Amino acid sequence: MLRFPALHASHAGVWIADDEGVRGLSRGEAIRIAADTPVILLNAPLGGQRLGYADLSGLDLLELFAFLFPARFAVPTPAGLARALGIAPPADEAAVAPFLRDATLALLATLDGDWPEREGAWTAAQSLARARWPWAPLIAHRIAKPRTAERWLFARLPEWEEAAPRPAPRTVTIDEDAVLTRLHGLTGAGAETRPGQRSFATAAAQAFAPRAVRDAPNLVLAEAGTGIGKTLGYLAPASLWAERAGGAVWVSTFTKALQRQLGHEGARLIADPAERRRRIVTRKGRENYLCLLNLEDALQGGFAGRAAILAHLVARWAAYSADGDMVGGDLPGWLPQLFRRNGSTALTDRRGECVYAGCPHYRKCFIERAARASVEADLVIANHALVMVNAARGREAASRPTRYVFDEGHHLFEAADSMFGVALSGSETIELRRWVTGPEGTARGRRRGLAARLSDVASYDEAGGRAINDAVEAARALASDGWIGRIAEGQPFGAIERLLAAVRGLVYARATDGAEDAGYGLETELAEPDAALVEAAADAAHALDALLRPLVALGRRLEAVLADAPDWMDAPARARIEGAIASLGWRADTVAAWSALAQRIGGPADPDFVDWLAVDRVEGREWDIGVHRRWLDPMRPFAEAVLKPAHGVLVTSATLRAGGDWDMADARAGAPHLVRPPTRFEAPSPFDYAARARVLLVTDVKRGDLPGLANAYARLIAAAGGGTLGLFTAIRRLRFVHARIADRLAREGLPLLAQHVDPIDTGTLVDIFRDDPRASLIGTDALRDGVDVPGRSLRLVVMEGVPWPKPGVLHAARRLAEGGREHDDRIVRARLAQAFGRLIRRADDAGAFVLLSSACPSRLLTAFPPGTPIDKVTLDDAVEMARGLAKGPGIGQEATERA
Repeated sequence: MLRFPALHASHAGVWIADDEGVRGLSRGEAIRIAADTPVILLNAPLGGQRLGYADLSGLDLLELFAFLFPARFAVPTPAGLARALGIAPPADEAAVAPFLRDATLALLATLDGDWPEREGAWTAAQSLARARWPWAPLIAHRIAKPRTAERWLFARLPEWEEAAPRPAPRTVTIDEDAVLTRLHGLTGAGAETRPGQRSFATAAAQAFAPRAVRDAPNLVLAEAGTGIGKTLGYLAPASLWAERAGGAVWVSTFTKALQRQLGHEGARLIADPAERRRRIVTRKGRENYLCLLNLEDALQGGFAGRAAILAHLVARWAAYSADGDMVGGDLPGWLPQLFRRNGSTALTDRRGECVYAGCPHYRKCFIERAARASVEADLVIANHALVMVNAARGREAASRPTRYVFDEGHHLFEAADSMFGVALSGSETIELRRWVTGPEGTARGRRRGLAARLSDVASYDEAGGRAINDAVEAARALASDGWIGRIAEGQPFGAIERLLAAVRGLVYARATDGAEDAGYGLETELAEPDAALVEAAADAAHALDALLRPLVALGRRLEAVLADAPDWMDAPARARIEGAIASLGWRADTVAAWSALAQRIGGPADPDFVDWLAVDRVEGREWDIGVHRRWLDPMRPFAEAVLKPAHGVLVTSATLRAGGDWDMADARAGAPHLVRPPTRFEAPSPFDYAARARVLLVTDVKRGDLPGLANAYARLIAAAGGGTLGLFTAIRRLRFVHARIADRLAREGLPLLAQHVDPIDTGTLVDIFRDDPRASLIGTDALRDGVDVPGRSLRLVVMEGVPWPKPGVLHAARRLAEGGREHDDRIVRARLAQAFGRLIRRADDAGAFVLLSSACPSRLLTAFPPGTPIDKVTLDDAVEMARGLAKGPGIGQEATERA
C-alpha cells in the first residue's frame, strides 16, 4: 500500500485519493494539502497552473516514468500513461486521482525485476538520492545493487570512427521505369495505385538528372496536394539515385514533425534497423543536441536543486538515446517542462563554445557522430536552417551535397529571410562578448573565453596571443550584463550600448499615438536619423572594426600554426584548432556585417536591403533593442549559396502556389536568379473535398468583440464535442479566450489545451490533442503549419479572422516592391491554405473550416481546394453544422444546406 495521497487538478475540479477513498476539494484546500504533504501528481507544472499555485511539487509520475524508461515516449495524460503501462485508464476526471495511485504501484513494480533499461538505474538512483529527488526514498532500496560496476552513460556510448573522404557522386541517369518500380516497392504490393503519386515521382526524378550547365541546377518545383503521397514520391528517385551514384541526398524540412515522419518512412526503404541507422541520418543544428561536457559539468555540481535532478534524468536518457537529440528526438518533450527555470538549454551547445577535440568526450560526441554519419549516408534528413547555415558558412565543404529535396518548400522564403538577415542588437552582441571574454567579474560556470580555449596557441604563438588579448579588450565595447537597465536609466556603458540607447530614443520618439502604451514591440524605418544616432553609429562602427581586426588576425595565426605543425599538435589538437578557425570565421563575418550596418546609418539607402530600428517588448517589458537589416529578396543570397552550387533541387509543398500563379512560386523558390528556368509540376489532391469538407464564413461575430469571440469558440467546440483546432493571430486574444472558456468546456468533459498558456511544449500539446478525440487545441502559427492529426481527433478548424500580415517596416517595403495588395493577398491565401490543410489528412477524414469573419474578400477564397463548398452563415448555423460533426463521420451537410 502507498502512504501518499494522489492529487488531480483540472479545469473541471480538484480531487484527492488516499486510503479513505476519493473526495473533491476546493483549490485552497488542495494547495494546503500539497504544501504540507508529499502528493502523487501527473505533470506538476500543469496541475499547479490549474490550481493557481505555481510552486506545486510532489511525486510526479512523469519523472518516475522518465527514470524507468528513458528514451521511451508516453502521452503525458492519464490515458497515455495507462496505455504505456498496460493498465485500465480512468473512466472520468474523478477517477484520475485513484488511477494515479494504481499507476504508481505499476511503475514501482517494474523495479522488482529486470527491464530493458535496467543497466545504470542503481547508480542513477544513488545520485538522485543525493540530489534529494522525491522518488529516491521509494526506489533506491528496491533496485538491487549490481554485482559488477554498471556501464553507465559515458562507458555505454560508442565512439565514432574517422573515415576516408567519400568520393564524389558518380554521374548516373535514372529512368522512369526504375523510379516507378522503386515506388511500387515502397508503397507495398497491396497498396492502391495512385496516378498522382506516380506522376509526381517521375517529375521529381528530373532533379536527379546530370547537370548540364555550371551554376544551373535541375530545379523542379512541384505542388502536390494533400493525399498525393509526395514523401514516398520523392524518396523513390532520391534513394535510387543515392544507391547508383554513391552520393547523399539531403531532404530538408521546415518543421520537426515532418522530420520525425521522414524518419519513420525510412523503415519502408530499409527494413534492418542497424542498416537504416547507417544509411539514413537525421541532422539538426548543434544547439539541438546534448553536450556531454555540459552534462558532465552539471552532474559534478554545476547544477543545484531541481536542475540537478533534471541533469541526472537526462543522463539516464543519454545512455539509451539513439542520437542525443534533445529537441524533437527521443527525449520526451514534456520532460524539461517539468523543471521550471531548469536551465535545460545549458545542456546543449547554444553559445558556440565547443572546444572540439579538446573535449574529453569528443570521440563520443552526439554532434560529431551525426556529422560523420551524414557523410556516409544515402539520405540526410535536415532542416532549411541547417542547410542554409552549412552552405553560407562553408561548413563541411568537402562533403557538400549535390542534390537537395526541400519539402515544405513554401517556407523557404521565410527560412532564407531569417538566415541571411543581420541584427545588431543587445542580445546578439552580449552573446558575442561572452564568447570572446568568458566569465567576467563574479560570474561562474563552464563558459570559457578565447584565452582559455586557445591557451596552448597563445603560449606557442606570440602574435596569436596578442590577437587574443586585443580581441578580449575590444569586446568590452559590446553590451554587457544589465545593459537594458542601464539604457532605460540613461546610463549606457560602451559604444554599442550608446548606439542602442540612441536607437531606443528615436524609436520611442517616432512611435505612433497609442503604440507605446499597447505593450507590443515598436519599430521605425532607418530613415532621416537624428544627429545622436549618427554619432553613436560612427562610434559603434569604430568599436566593431577594432574587434574585427584581432579576430581576423587570430584566424590567420591559427592557420599558420596548423601549417607549422609544432610538436605538441597531435590529431585532437589539430581538430580543435580547425574548429576554432571555423568559429572565428563566421563570427568575424557577423562583426563585419554589424560594422557595415552601423556605417550605413546616416548614409544613402541600399535598394537591395530593408533597414529598421526596433525595441522588442513582451507585454510592455523590453527585452531587446537593435538595428535590423534584411534582404528585400532573400532568395537572392539563397540562390548564390545553395541553389547554384547544387546539381539538382526539388522544391515541393501542398501549397507551393497558395492559390496564386507560378510566377510567385518561382520567386519564392529563387528560380529567377538562375539562368535555367525550373521544371514545374502540379498534382491536385485526390480527396473529395466537395463531399468531405465545408468552409463556413461566419458573418455575425464582430471584429474586436473579445467576449463574442470567446463565446463563438466555446459554442463551436461544445457543439462538435471537441476535436477542434483553434487558430489565432495574436497571443493576447488567445489567452483571453482560453481564460473565458476553459472551465466551461471542462465541465462538459471537453479538455481545452492552449499553446502559450499551458506549460507544455507545442509538440507534446499536439500529441495530447491527437490522442483524445474530445480534446481541443488552440494556438498560433506553429499549429497552422506543423500539425498532422488524421482521423476523428481533428474534425473542426476555427480561425479567429482573416490572417492579414502584421504591418511593419519590412512588410511595407516588400508590399511596395511586390505589387501592393496582391502581396498581402498571397500571404493570406498561403495562411488560409495551410490552416485548411490541417483538416483533411486522409481520404476518410471529414470536417469543417470555420472563419469567424464577415469581411473575407472573395478573391482570397481561391486558397481553398477547387470544389470545396463555401458558405456565409450565422454563428447559430455554424454551431448546428458543428453539432453534426459530433455525431460521427460526416460534415453536417443537412445543417449547412439549411444555412
